[in-house]
Amino acid sequence: MVVFPNCKINLGLNILRKRSDGFHDLETIFYPIRLRDALELIPSPATNDIVFTTTGLPVSGNSDDNLCVKAYRLLQHDFPQLPPVSVHLHKAIPMGAGLGGGSADAAFMLRLLNDKFQLALSDDQLIGYALQLGSDCPFFILNKPCFATGRGEKMQAIALDLSAYQFILVNPGIHVNTGWAFSKIVPAIPAKSSRDIVAQPIESWKTELKNDFEEAVFAEYPEIKRIRDELYGRGAVYAAMSGSGSTVFGIFEKRIPAALFAAKNYFVHECAG
Repeated sequence: MVVFPNCKINLGLNILRKRSDGFHDLETIFYPIRLRDALELIPSPATNDIVFTTTGLPVSGNSDDNLCVKAYRLLQHDFPQLPPVSVHLHKAIPMGAGLGGGSADAAFMLRLLNDKFQLALSDDQLIGYALQLGSDCPFFILNKPCFATGRGEKMQAIALDLSAYQFILVNPGIHVNTGWAFSKIVPAIPAKSSRDIVAQPIESWKTELKNDFEEAVFAEYPEIKRIRDELYGRGAVYAAMSGSGSTVFGIFEKRIPAALFAAKNYFVHECAG
């Protein structure tokens, strides 16, 4: 059984306050993007509970720490009847890039186990499990444009269709430490919610739709800002950093050659909205 976890971008990202549990309340628009990993699961006769392998982009760390493995063991705790499985992940979404690729893999793994072994978990129950794996994971259970609050788990689907536009994602391979990025934020309530801004014509987004991480990240890593500026220079109607970076996306009214950005050995992906 094979599924194809997709990534996401953040349209606006406001850090509202730091919570007593150490997390932050935020608001953002999650928007799914057609850049996908591939995740295959088959029952295994092996004595191990899970055999996990990867191809594609290198996956760092011990396999026991991979979110797909953690998703299996999370469900196995409540459903001990889950059989041993072999899982293969082909990685195409850059990691640590603000695109939620690892979170997508984990959420799709939960769905895959639920469907394959008929666990009869509802979406709300799957969202509860997903939140235990990471703040971005619940979005990928819903996996449609939504306004998100709390840690990102409180979601309201919104009518936002950008299918008429072309997206270019550019990742320069710079690692931005998420903890450092949060340490540079002074939380505040925005003058206008991102939910209200994205309901306006897209031409207004450039001046109103903000990612709170950009100021500090752009100052520390000017190359990321240069990518954003170059996307605007090539005609993007909106361009911004996704999450805490370092991926930058541009939204274009017509197709432009993504190869224009490939000469610098960046990761570049072009797709419809």
